[in-house]
Amino acid sequence: MPPPGRRARRDPEGRDGAPENVLVAISQAMPRLRQSEQRVAAVVLDDPKLVMGYSMAALADAAEVSEPTVMRFCTGIGCEGFQAFKMQLAQALALGIPATHSAISAGDPPGALVHKIFDHTITTLDQVRRSVDLEAVEAAIGALAAATEILFVGFGASGILAQDAEQKFPLFGVPCRAPADAHQQFIAASMLNPGAVCVAISNTGRTRFVVDIARLARENGAKVIGITGGRNALFDVCDIGLVVNTSENTDFYTPTLSRIAGLVIIDILATGVALRRSPEHLKRLQRMKEQLSAMRSEMGIPARASGPPGRDEEAQDT
Repeated sequence: MPPPGRRARRDPEGRDGAPENVLVAISQAMPRLRQSEQRVAAVVLDDPKLVMGYSMAALADAAEVSEPTVMRFCTGIGCEGFQAFKMQLAQALALGIPATHSAISAGDPPGALVHKIFDHTITTLDQVRRSVDLEAVEAAIGALAAATEILFVGFGASGILAQDAEQKFPLFGVPCRAPADAHQQFIAASMLNPGAVCVAISNTGRTRFVVDIARLARENGAKVIGITGGRNALFDVCDIGLVVNTSENTDFYTPTLSRIAGLVIIDILATGVALRRSPEHLKRLQRMKEQLSAMRSEMGIPARASGPPGRDEEAQDT
């Protein structure tokens, strides 16, 4: 049996590495499709629900191409034929339509952008939820619950996730660190002892320094958990790999979705660890939250703002 986080993901038909959503596959295949096949792809992405009712001839007419072109389009995105494509499209619609960034056009009004980006975010998070390795999550929670200390490392956007994770140290119940400086991260990893856990975060898994720090922490006896976008260099040096695949092209822009999904994974880990702590620890957490709420009230900061602040509150906040 492979260790947690090491299993290759399979699609519903059993093919390793195949996309789970045919609409995502179409968006990813767009650049390599022929011009005529791209017209078919555009019709499908524009209104996949309408396309569900099309025959091959109707789809060919809508895209102004021949039926053989529709068949080439189907095979080009990994389907064995038109009927297999229709089945995959039905499954994709059942999961929710992923309004990918490639579907956003220059002429989209703000209202369309709101719907497309929210739909894409919600659908992508649902895909991550369905694909995450639950055995790896369980193993990661167990390792963190047994840790004597936790070091979070990451750079750039992944460093933001590491900083957020450090803020959840009351849930983890042990000392947590997330140095922002590369040298401090290296020094911290060098001083880890057996019993410590290093959580290395990199969406691409190609950041050399993160991979080196993860390897160093492991050499010193610490257990290493990786949060990354796929089976990559970072995944290979970790004891436990958590794959958070958001299907984003990180070569062109900083991926917001991978950060949102990563934050959700960190919330899961922190909550899972907290629930394994003693009842006394949970009581202390509750007491801390109550005291924090009282402190905010004393400072003039409402615990739960029900509307815009009044003048007195604005003055106190400034």
